[in-house]
Amino acid sequence: MDLEQLRIFSALAETGSFSAAGKRLYKSHSSVSRTVSALERELGVALAERDRSHFALTPAGRTLYERGKDLLKAAEEIEQIVKEAE
Repeated sequence: MDLEQLRIFSALAETGSFSAAGKRLYKSHSSVSRTVSALERELGVALAERDRSHFALTPAGRTLYERGKDLLKAAEEIEQIVKEAE
């Protein structure tokens, strides 16, 4: 798992929609879907239940989202600290 996958998954969790997550990140619906599917394969768990009219995070998805928020925030803070160190 890398930070970009986590950013994409977090956008999906926050918007509840592959299309909305794509819009937020300037990516296509299919790009978001492929990234989340690859992340699910890598982790070996389903992160979301989805069909045409329903989207919900699984317990594993909720855990990844909640813990991932902290990781993404830390990565942003590190980036800012490094930029300011110049």
